[in-house]
Amino acid sequence: MKAEKGTRVDSYGTLNEVLVNLFRDVMEIEQRALESSEFQDLTNNDMHVIEAIGIQEPKNMSTIARTLSVTVGTLTIAMNSLVKKGYVIRQRGQTDRRVVYISLSEKGKAAYQHHARFHQEMIQSIVEQLTEDELAALTKALTCLDHWFREKDSS
Repeated sequence: MKAEKGTRVDSYGTLNEVLVNLFRDVMEIEQRALESSEFQDLTNNDMHVIEAIGIQEPKNMSTIARTLSVTVGTLTIAMNSLVKKGYVIRQRGQTDRRVVYISLSEKGKAAYQHHARFHQEMIQSIVEQLTEDELAALTKALTCLDHWFREKDSS
């Protein structure tokens, strides 16, 4: 029993270090990937807004803000910048002119695909190194972490 507790203590420090490094490194590597591409005028924040808009049907501002866990006011600032840079298109609703729908321009769709490839390469590099059991364990652990973050975000 003592060995298990000692292992948990050792694992705590390792997990803490790995998670802190992962969060920082993912943000830095994503930013470097943008800087070395045709999308140098985008920030990580811009790219996450583009990702939230997606390439499906247009979305209203409230839906996008909810996805990003930001206020509509905060999103409006980012949206103004993305419209100005040519990545996003704003359109008034056909039936209700008060509703503004957001979609990606062709340039925005290209940025979305670029970012999706980055994530695909990242996931593929992990998946190809793990056994099925290891992949299942990692998926379970990350899902637990995701649930913890969502609970913290909603409280």
